[in-house]
Amino acid sequence: MPTEPMQTGRTQTERTWRVGVDSGGTFTDVCLFDEATGRTEVWKVSSTPSDPSEGIAAGVAEGMARVVPGEDKAAARIAYFGHGTTVATNALITHRGALVGLVTSEGFRDLLEIGRQKRPSLYDLFEDKPHTLVARRLRKEAAERLRHDGTVETPLDETAVRRAARELAEAGCQAVAICFLYSFVDPTHEARARAIVAEELPDAFICASHEIAPEFREFERLSTAVVNAYLGPIMKRYIDRLTPRLEALGMAAPPHLTQSNGGVVSFEAASRTPVRAVLSGPSTGVVAAEAIGREAGFSNLITFDMGGTSTDVALMQGGQPKLASEAIVHGYPIKAPMLDIHTVGAGGGSIAYIDSGGLLKVGPQSAGADPGPVCYDRGATAPTVTDANVVLGTLNPTHLLAGRMPIRRDLAEEAIAGLGAALGLSTMETAEGILAVVTANMARAIRTISVQRGHDPRDYALMAFGGAGPLHAARLAEALDMSRIIIPPSPGIMCAIGLLLTDLRADFAATRLMPAEPANADAAEATLAPLVEEAESWLAAEHVAPDARRLSRTVDMRYRGQNYELAVRVPEGPVTAAAIDALVKGFEDAHKQRYGFLAEEEAVEFVTFRVEAFGVVRKAEFPRAAPGEPDPAPAATGTRQTYFAGVGEVVATPVYAREKLRAGMTFEGPAIVEQMDTTTIVPPGTRLTVDAMGNLIMEAS
Repeated sequence: MPTEPMQTGRTQTERTWRVGVDSGGTFTDVCLFDEATGRTEVWKVSSTPSDPSEGIAAGVAEGMARVVPGEDKAAARIAYFGHGTTVATNALITHRGALVGLVTSEGFRDLLEIGRQKRPSLYDLFEDKPHTLVARRLRKEAAERLRHDGTVETPLDETAVRRAARELAEAGCQAVAICFLYSFVDPTHEARARAIVAEELPDAFICASHEIAPEFREFERLSTAVVNAYLGPIMKRYIDRLTPRLEALGMAAPPHLTQSNGGVVSFEAASRTPVRAVLSGPSTGVVAAEAIGREAGFSNLITFDMGGTSTDVALMQGGQPKLASEAIVHGYPIKAPMLDIHTVGAGGGSIAYIDSGGLLKVGPQSAGADPGPVCYDRGATAPTVTDANVVLGTLNPTHLLAGRMPIRRDLAEEAIAGLGAALGLSTMETAEGILAVVTANMARAIRTISVQRGHDPRDYALMAFGGAGPLHAARLAEALDMSRIIIPPSPGIMCAIGLLLTDLRADFAATRLMPAEPANADAAEATLAPLVEEAESWLAAEHVAPDARRLSRTVDMRYRGQNYELAVRVPEGPVTAAAIDALVKGFEDAHKQRYGFLAEEEAVEFVTFRVEAFGVVRKAEFPRAAPGEPDPAPAATGTRQTYFAGVGEVVATPVYAREKLRAGMTFEGPAIVEQMDTTTIVPPGTRLTVDAMGNLIMEAS
């Protein structure tokens, strides 16, 4: 997203700035958009892992001071604040959540540990199962039983629930999850148990499964409720720290947090449903990619978001990102709508090492923001992907962040030379090997969301962003035989930009198994109607204006007896016999695309009905420029000695300043494009062209 020159003479007092902040493991990114003028600014600061709210507050203060200079409380000009965070996912990865207790149906206390009786990796006998989030001593049972149709077979034993709650209180539980069989059909037992637990543990975070995942499949519903409870106190503590810091800056706008589905909700709603924020950070990058791709004329995209700690990839077909109703996040099944994003531990801070078999490996361990890569000169000694890029000359050998962060190439060379000595390789060969390994890891992630799901990566353009995405995009595209790469104007802060392009969003669901037949049109309509009412009530509670409200209806469908469903959009208007026929046809098309065949003799059934509610907000805009002269000479800043694997030697490589590249400029690689938030590598045999929006379009020349 291009920025305009700094303005120093503005004196307006109204709140017109929309601010998006993405807090990652290494950097905190800030994007600022002025609704009055359309002006956009970006800013980047180091994250503060010990207390992320410090880095966020610092980023907002510095960013606002740049756009509204000379004001003591510049943050008072903020009209909208959106935030994406990795707090929830980091707590899940590192198992630093709250002490959780569980109350469940009699005989089912071990379901959480038994799961689906699947090993994480079928052929790896030594890989450990994910850590169970609730210790067995804290898993309590209560007699109760509903049948599949909701009729009561055994009434709830309230005495057992109260006894369990008191035992969990004595154990010091900070949170309690409650999950009974068939509570998605009738939540009465769960609701009563929740009230009893709240009486005994008034200060605990309590989550009943029907509140967070009113859907069938008891293990996944149980896992979702437990993860939500596990993260609840952590998210609340985080929000309680961040909120006063923002208020101290003078910000009066109500803050919003990103969810995994790409939408945002209020801080209050986010604190109740932290499980919906496990992909809070990367989801908005996909939202930004969708908007930029649509404006630039690219509808089929594979997004490649490489940061300091991890890489997130997603597939977008026909301009629409894939939405999953269920996913396994870091080993834990979660039934919550989320963008279909696949994450691997491959980032600029990923550490290179030699495994027990003497082979070079990279990640998933990361140097993070502190101490960071060796070249940061903060005491680290383990070489990382960033150090390899510095040694090869693909990254600036003296500084990053447009000069704000000095780095030391000599330290990176020393660390990689030490690793190379153990491998019997030269320093350059070792650095090249590190990039080759991390590229293979990322290519495998993209094949997971494309080839394994019936999509050929060659039919898609690769949109690269994140602080390290443009640096590695050309290598990755070559590994996947992809011919076109798109580098957006501010790739290093795409997730922050996405926060200014996303709408308020909430999802509502109900499982009702029924044949997908015209005779069930009224039943399907009756199932969707209360979900629509819920959605409308939520929009009203979020103070969304009536003309900004949007609803989308889908239903998960399958062949009877299948174990997995496919989501199909419900046609507009009442559900009629014709709508049922259209849904069946939509399911067959989706099944053929995903699996390559149809089972025409099998009956199709509806499983879970869903309604998505959107509160449309004003979004940042994408300015366009008329193409000018193709000669990039005005943007040239010098040359740098850079090693390219395809050439096999160090090459004197032209360096261009991104902010000086104008629409219509074009040149052949090898070349390097530098900007504050990232570096783009254009290898030999590649042509780069700047489009009207300022995107860099790279293609084989």
